Amino acid sequence: MAKDVKVYGPGCKRCETTVQMVKDAADRVGVEVTVSKVTDLAEIAMAGVVSTPGIAVDGTLVHTGGLPDAAALERWLAA
Repeated sequence: MAKDVKVYGPGCKRCETTVQMVKDAADRVGVEVTVSKVTDLAEIAMAGVVSTPGIAVDGTLVHTGGLPDAAALERWLAA
């Protein structure tokens, strides 16, 4: 079953990079992911994201603000 990953942000370069980082990490750990980009400011705020980009894996917010660490991404996706 694929992991549901949401990347929260306004669509900036860092957000686009984060989407690619998630896909790359999923490939490295051999996990299927469905990645959604959430750009609606109200949805971003409701998710608890104060600083973008934010990442949620299967409904749990795991990261906010700045590019995520590649090793941390792999841990979140492998869990």
